[in-house]
Amino acid sequence: MSQADEIFVVDDDAAVREALSTILTMEGFDVTGFADGNALVTAVRSHVPACVILDVNIPGTSGLDVLKRLKADACPAAFFAMSGQANIPMAVDAIRNGAVDFFEKPFDAGRIVGCVREAIADAGRHSRMTGQLASHFPGMELLTPRERQVLEQIAGGSSNKEAGRALGISPRTVEVHRARIMEKIGARNAANLVRIVLTEQ
Repeated sequence: MSQADEIFVVDDDAAVREALSTILTMEGFDVTGFADGNALVTAVRSHVPACVILDVNIPGTSGLDVLKRLKADACPAAFFAMSGQANIPMAVDAIRNGAVDFFEKPFDAGRIVGCVREAIADAGRHSRMTGQLASHFPGMELLTPRERQVLEQIAGGSSNKEAGRALGISPRTVEVHRARIMEKIGARNAANLVRIVLTEQ
């Protein structure tokens, strides 16, 4: 088994680690599970896998902090972030800090396998989402000027409260705009919205 077939999965939930391990092992990958970020950091010091799937809500050092630390150390593995309590600022933060993509739980096994295969096959690629709005994306022309302003705030990682403060509207109004934006561009959830509207560098 080569390094190109190795995947590290980090989640404090043993059932999630087991499920991902089973799915990916059946696809021919060599999977090692970790219950916390510190165990991952220790393992990566001596052996770098092709890919790391990291829960951002692990206890202790958060998954986002682990991601920032490893990317700051120029770890070459492809990182995927995941969460069962995903929101748009969290997904934007993960992508800005080097995650290739963001998965929401319950996850789609087929999509995870496809994304992992693509990341490993394209290991030499350096393009990543930048946290900036793409110049064009599906449904963009359907957005009102106010909805575009709200979307720019969201893409910048602002919460509903922060976006409302910046635009002089209530957080509830931001929520309403966000729901309309997601409907117009066909986004199923927070992670999907981020993938659709953020550009690659």
